[in-house]
Amino acid sequence: MSEENKKAGLLVRTVARILDFIIVAAIIETLPKVGFFAGLAYLLIADGFFDGRSLGKKLIGLKVVMVDTKQSCSFRESILRNSTFGIGFLFYKLPLIGLIIISLVALFEFVILLGSRDHMRLGDEFAKTIVLDIPQQRQEA
Repeated sequence: MSEENKKAGLLVRTVARILDFIIVAAIIETLPKVGFFAGLAYLLIADGFFDGRSLGKKLIGLKVVMVDTKQSCSFRESILRNSTFGIGFLFYKLPLIGLIIISLVALFEFVILLGSRDHMRLGDEFAKTIVLDIPQQRQEA
């Protein structure tokens, strides 16, 4: 890891996650019959694309890497780190309850991230990953 690569801040991580949720919503609306499952699949494996970057992270200039080796996140780690959001997303179809559960999961992850000295949310702890701010990646995107 070069000196330029540092742990990603809360704001840029939040913006990247919102972009990924917009992509999931677009998938759901575009593919009516299978959109829910395609959106869930994207949500779970997104960080395994583009050398450890979801589309949102690629646009913002972030990268998910393994804590110990600094290698890019694979699909396996992506599923582990995003499983908390995936579980919340399973309740999406329940009108009010789904929104409440998704909001609680997002709030819980946000609070864990705020309190973490290492900038790791619960999903990062599961997968042993960390999100880095990669400024040169932002310029290439």
